[in-house]
Amino acid sequence: MDISMPYNGTLTAEQFLFYEMRIVSKPYLENKSIEEIIAYIKRDNLFQYPTERMVIRIARACHKRLVALDNEKLVYEVANAPIEVAKQINLYAMMRYNRLVREFMIDLIGEKYRQHDFSYTKKDINVFFSRLREQNDDIAAWSEQTIAKLKQVLTKCLIETEMLDSVRDTTLNPIFISSELENGIRENNDLTALAAFNCFR
Repeated sequence: MDISMPYNGTLTAEQFLFYEMRIVSKPYLENKSIEEIIAYIKRDNLFQYPTERMVIRIARACHKRLVALDNEKLVYEVANAPIEVAKQINLYAMMRYNRLVREFMIDLIGEKYRQHDFSYTKKDINVFFSRLREQNDDIAAWSEQTIAKLKQVLTKCLIETEMLDSVRDTTLNPIFISSELENGIRENNDLTALAAFNCFR
C-alpha cells in the first residue's frame, strides 16, 4: 500500500461491510465490471438498502477494497471461506484500501500484540487519534463528530474479527491468523500487516 495515500474519513459511512463484500466478491471473481456488479445488486435488491444511491456508493467501496487486496485467492476466500476467516480477510482488505485502518491495526493493535499488552481502552484510541491530528493537517481539520464516529467504526472492526468481545470490553483477545490470510499477506509481500493479526513468525 502506498503510504503517501491521503487519509480519508469515508469509513464513517462505509464501515465493515462484511456481507456486502461477500455479495460483491462473487461477480468480481467472474470478471464483471463495477457497473455490471451494481446492476446485479440493484436487480435483486441484494443489499436491502433503502436508496439506490447508497447501493451504488457501498458497491463501489467494496469493489475498491477487493481491487486493493490485489490477490485473487484472497478475494475467493472473502466469497467462500468460513465467516471468521473471511472477516479477517475483509479487515485486511480495509487495511489495504484505507490508510487510517492500516495504521490503527499495525501501529496500535499490532504493537499491543507484539508487546503482549492485551489492554485496549478509550485512552489507547484517543492517544492514537491525538498523535495523528498532530502529524496531519487533514485529520486535524476533521470534526469531533467525525473522529468519534471513526473510533466507533475501528472498535467495531475489532469486535467483528473477535479481537474484542464487546464495545465495553477492555481486553484484546490473542487471536490466531487464518492460514489463508497469512499466505495471502506473504504472497503480497506485505509482511508488516501480519502484526495486526498477532502473527510474528
